[in-house]
Amino acid sequence: MPDLVHLLPDHIANQIAAGEVIQRPASAVKELLENAVDAGATEIHLWVNDAGKSLIQVTDNGRGMSETDARMAFERHATSKISHIDDLFRIKTMGFRGEALASIAAVSQVEIKTKRPEDESGTFIEIENSIVLKQEPVAAPNGTSITMKNLFFNVPARRNFLKSNPSELRHIVEEFTRVAMAFPNIFFSLTSGGQQVFHLEKGSLKQRIVQILGNHYNARLVHVQEQTDYLNISGFVGKPETAKKTRGDQYFFVNNRFIKSAYLNHAVMNAFAELIPKDSFPLYVLFIDLDPAQIDINVHPTKQEIKFDDEKIAYAFVQSAVKHALAQFSITPTLDFDLDPQVQQLDAVTQPFTPEKQSSAAASSLYQTFTQKGQAHFIEKKSDLKHWKEYYEPHVVTAPRQLQHTEAQLSASILTAQQIEKADILQIQLSYIVIQNDSGYLLLHQQNAHERVLYEKFATAIAGTAIATQRSLFPSTIELGAADAVLLAELLPDLHCLGYELEPFGKNSFVIQGTPAGLETGNDKLILEKMLEQYKHFSNDLKFSKREKLLRSLALQQSIKAGTALTLKEMQALLTDLFACQLPNSTPNGKPTYMQFKKEELDKLFGR
Repeated sequence: MPDLVHLLPDHIANQIAAGEVIQRPASAVKELLENAVDAGATEIHLWVNDAGKSLIQVTDNGRGMSETDARMAFERHATSKISHIDDLFRIKTMGFRGEALASIAAVSQVEIKTKRPEDESGTFIEIENSIVLKQEPVAAPNGTSITMKNLFFNVPARRNFLKSNPSELRHIVEEFTRVAMAFPNIFFSLTSGGQQVFHLEKGSLKQRIVQILGNHYNARLVHVQEQTDYLNISGFVGKPETAKKTRGDQYFFVNNRFIKSAYLNHAVMNAFAELIPKDSFPLYVLFIDLDPAQIDINVHPTKQEIKFDDEKIAYAFVQSAVKHALAQFSITPTLDFDLDPQVQQLDAVTQPFTPEKQSSAAASSLYQTFTQKGQAHFIEKKSDLKHWKEYYEPHVVTAPRQLQHTEAQLSASILTAQQIEKADILQIQLSYIVIQNDSGYLLLHQQNAHERVLYEKFATAIAGTAIATQRSLFPSTIELGAADAVLLAELLPDLHCLGYELEPFGKNSFVIQGTPAGLETGNDKLILEKMLEQYKHFSNDLKFSKREKLLRSLALQQSIKAGTALTLKEMQALLTDLFACQLPNSTPNGKPTYMQFKKEELDKLFGR
């Protein structure tokens, strides 16, 4: 029987390995940007077409490569970053395994132009499916330019797995943002489809955060700076009012490498305890610098998960650093043994209680009232409080007319429009609606009920019956961050079906020309911003489709909020619409819309 085990050809082995390193266009962008940073570049330009599927090009002004190095860079496990096993414990570069370029060349058509400052000419290499097609000298500027074309052209299954262009572009923007945030001293630019998305000038970390996340963060950042013998922590955290429902604006960097760490995130959340709601997440951009020997970054192919030599120490330092920063900027209470200057200006300090003032105070009627025995409880007859005992008499509450039994025969669960029109309806605490029936009464939560109504209305619109649009007399403009702008562009077709008329208006801006008819207008910009945040919050749940997340987000944001006064007609309309729904009992998220209280249950409460 012949032997069965054999070595795979290099191009097949490279394709298999590429599946771990290059999962989507964003993975290739990350590897190319990190290589440019390792090359010592001060300017890095990124161009993408078709969300990276047809073109990804990264150009830098770094050190460049020789002809031999340029050819060797595309071999598996060929790297200039490490040479010995001990080097793994003192890695300071972004890449080190020598797999990125080999994996890229295995699943795309690659062209590279590179030149060192000391060389008279550069090198041009063309590779397809791990095979070198052309290598020749070429005139080129100092630095390196790598062009990827037709990603996954030889792996159709992987190419079909890719999401829509807006979705893939969002992932590219995320990876670009992480690298650009880690190196504010480097110029970065991102151009997609001929339109510039980012133009990030060199500057401080705070300037880079504002450039990426928006100008509204400029006055809402708190500086964090702590130095210890074990590690150094620096960066910024957002003030409590910047907290959002999603984790989008949270960045941890260890030795300038972006990482994901639920453990360290928990430390930051503990530092913000009691400052933000439990379901909110603060903004933070934190850098941890420590000895590379204290961490292991070779844990995951993406290098976004690391292991600390002592995680508990890192946890404690991060938590205390954030707490100290918040306390230093008077955001959290802190112990201060120095007398506040404002306290020093009070009359109690500047005007001492002299014996003359003491005798004058003792002669006052107020002093005598509370110093004589039993006089502290004496109330003069002229006082308006002489009937104080009446405030403590049992107050008999008669049932309001709206809650009394009506002649209309109401259903215990589903009410018809005619029954609702004849019934007495009462709003309580500007949040709840009470309607009586034969067996007791129904108590509705107005926001939950309206959320159910809007959800089914939007679902019908998405299915084919579009909602009419109410055009605005004065169109408003909404400006978003780059990632949110890409997300909104992805949702535009579905938003048009739901009655929104939005048009792109320059870089990361949209014009709101119209909104769904029948809904409250005036705060369209705020609703769309909150809708995007809610959409990203639902994105963590994989069981929801894109449209489902959009419907739930819009229904939640457009629903009538608690504390809103409703007229009788508005309450009747809400009740009619609710009980016309297919599932009137709960919101899309499972919260109850109403509760039924029977007369027998009420009698038990009063011992009847």
